[in-house]
Amino acid sequence: CVQPSVPPVPNYKLSMSIPEWLQAIQTYMKMLQYNHTGTQFFEIRKTRPLSGLMETAKEMTRESLPIKCLEAVILGIYLTNGQPSVERFPISFKTHFSGNYFHHVVLGIYCNGRYGSLGMSRRSDLMDKPLTYRTLSDLIFEFEDSYKKYLHSVKKVKIGLYIPHEPHSFQPIVWKQLVLSVSKMMRTEVRKELEKFARDMRMKILKPSSAHSPMKERSRGKSLSPRRRQASPQRRTCRRDKS
Repeated sequence: CVQPSVPPVPNYKLSMSIPEWLQAIQTYMKMLQYNHTGTQFFEIRKTRPLSGLMETAKEMTRESLPIKCLEAVILGIYLTNGQPSVERFPISFKTHFSGNYFHHVVLGIYCNGRYGSLGMSRRSDLMDKPLTYRTLSDLIFEFEDSYKKYLHSVKKVKIGLYIPHEPHSFQPIVWKQLVLSVSKMMRTEVRKELEKFARDMRMKILKPSSAHSPMKERSRGKSLSPRRRQASPQRRTCRRDKS
């Protein structure tokens, strides 16, 4: 019985340029392969703190199982964590095809004045994009044009905030800070909204609004007795499990 080969986890070398490093990460993801089985091998709860999601990413590198788009985003964050010059943020798409709606997510990348992406998809042009796009809207329109080839119309685009490089952060990822119903908007309007958002992101004006609620829960916990405080994380976990 031949053991399946486990692809080595890429290591950043100082001789590498950032585009080469991103290419090495994407090549590694492709070696894990896209998961066509219908069974998701890793549970990803979007509301979990970053630290918990990074533990799941470590597990992915150990197990070397096929992955889908959401797992690829988490793995991409994990593998780019040591590069502060590389900003990462989630980009989600809701599309319509043949009477059905589809959801997809990639990891947007911003570095050195250029945009690109990492990710996994059944379609080779709906995952990674090279770090060559001058604006965020150029990157989004590239995805929209790729979708058109498969007769999918993009209904909504959701852009999240930059993800901290601190792997032990208790902050959850902000998945949707900007939500655009692009099918109801002119491209000029979409571009204007995206560029304003991208500018605010680069200037670090935007603060995670959805990250405030866990903070409130934690600060409320200070006034509780130790016994009740210990129970509260379990209660929160149960609530999240249902979602």
